[in-house]
Amino acid sequence: MNIPVIDLTRYLEIADKLSSEPTKFSDQIKEFGPWLGELCQSVSRILSETGALVVKDPRCTAQDNDRFIDMMEQYFEKPLHFKKQQERPHLHYQVGVTPEGVEVPRSLVDEEMQEKLKAMPKEHQPLTPSGPDRKWRYMWRIGPRPSNTRFKELNAEPVVPEGFAEWKDTMDSWGYKMISAIEAVAEMAAIGFGLSKDAFTSLMKQGPHLLAPTGSDLRLYGQEGTVFAGYHYDLNFLTIHGRSRFPGLNIWLRNGQKVEVKVPHGCLLIQTGKQIEWLTAGDCIAGMHEVVVTKRTIDAMRVASEQNHSLWRVSSTLFAHIASDVVLNPLCHFTESPLASKYPPIAAGEFVEQELAVINLKGDKGEA
Repeated sequence: MNIPVIDLTRYLEIADKLSSEPTKFSDQIKEFGPWLGELCQSVSRILSETGALVVKDPRCTAQDNDRFIDMMEQYFEKPLHFKKQQERPHLHYQVGVTPEGVEVPRSLVDEEMQEKLKAMPKEHQPLTPSGPDRKWRYMWRIGPRPSNTRFKELNAEPVVPEGFAEWKDTMDSWGYKMISAIEAVAEMAAIGFGLSKDAFTSLMKQGPHLLAPTGSDLRLYGQEGTVFAGYHYDLNFLTIHGRSRFPGLNIWLRNGQKVEVKVPHGCLLIQTGKQIEWLTAGDCIAGMHEVVVTKRTIDAMRVASEQNHSLWRVSSTLFAHIASDVVLNPLCHFTESPLASKYPPIAAGEFVEQELAVINLKGDKGEA
């Protein structure tokens, strides 16, 4: 199955002219044409039914993605002692580098999830990791942070490694472009759900958005079946990925089907996280995924080796969040959902801290 591709170009041309009032939207469909309503409804439907969406955004080019990945390959190829200087465990690894062997995949510690996995058909089951993830990750804040917040460690200052003069410019440039793509999709999804255009984006303002590329060493761990990121969901609002140079991302659709992701050149993959599940009372559910070494990964490794290219698999990933002090609640008509009681009010920052504890990024593993 191919994940649908949505071209944002036409929407971006008229986005600034759209009212945030749902009651005025029918008038604007008359003004701009029925394609607008159909496009927004497609976005909300695809996110609800599959939890994944591929978008083409003219502001996010393949060249931008390549520039970013080139720099991150150089960083991850640095020796261990250099990278450890950017480690910030006392800030829950929410800025700087997270070494391999720290983050524990949700499927290893969540007994309810383990039971569901056993019930899956064999061909759709994820690979079982043997321990913590064999991936490095770098966390870089994108966008302004609140001056007054209860969750200071979730909104800490970024860490810049020495010797990378272009680091801040490259990270910020790519991060802001991907956030812009997320905001457009969030507006379209809100309209498609019958909410105000800014129903989601207003809650994202000053959120602890993270450009969070992973680095996986295929020289060390390039054997088929190696798990770099065990089966899990993302705890944030929406996640966006640029195209990686090495395949290996598997996602699960809402119907339980396992799909190996193939992101077209110049496109971006968006996945639903736990915070949008909360806001829609489960109409969208957090998408499950894993990163593993597959036959296609090994084929790409062979080509990279022949061309003397890096064998670090870099993911171009950004986590878009709801602001830490915002209370997560089902929105508007989603409060009438029979599942609404499963999503009680909780501050987004508190929810994030609970989730980080479970995957070993905040002190001892705890209950979420």
